[in-house]
Amino acid sequence: MRIGLLGGSFNPAHDAHRQISLIALKRLGLDRVWWLVSPSNPLKDTAKLPSLAQRVAGAKKIADHPRIDVSGYSGASKSPYTVDLLTDLKRRFPNVNFVWLMGADNLAGFHRWHEWPRIFTLMPIAVLDRPGYRLKARASQAALRFGDYFVDESDATGLILQLPPAWTVLSHPLSTLSSTELRTKPRKAEAKPKTRDKPQKKTPKRG
Repeated sequence: MRIGLLGGSFNPAHDAHRQISLIALKRLGLDRVWWLVSPSNPLKDTAKLPSLAQRVAGAKKIADHPRIDVSGYSGASKSPYTVDLLTDLKRRFPNVNFVWLMGADNLAGFHRWHEWPRIFTLMPIAVLDRPGYRLKARASQAALRFGDYFVDESDATGLILQLPPAWTVLSHPLSTLSSTELRTKPRKAEAKPKTRDKPQKKTPKRG
């Protein structure tokens, strides 16, 4: 099996998640994509984070594809860190070829992730382009440190079979959707000042 792993808070899941999953299935020659909905994110404020069950249910509605599976599994240790989850999955499924999927915005800040260099050594990584982040991603600490292991996207189909570290960036039609924007839209709508009703013209009475 060749399986792509897409992790995140999915707060909320949206069509761009589905779009990049379908692109990964095709461009990387995958059998399936697993959406791994994280219970929490150590780098984000989770005070107002909806429950894991709510986010998993929402992600399943958006995924709506026979080759995309949604799970709230966070690993045997229940660790909040991606590196521990990936280590657990490799141990549980030794005969599966995994590839980690993430957006270019995540690569730009990848150096903030817990034990991020070890993630590069666990499995190949496919970075999906995001609006405004292509240059930032390629200039990131992670990209510079592992620059010698970059694989041209023309060879993306064989990426998952390469020994890590191995990574690529996949270009594709971009979607501007983001979970952050979708969360703040209702607030913006509520904060929008109401326009005054225009005074109605009085109809002159006939004499």
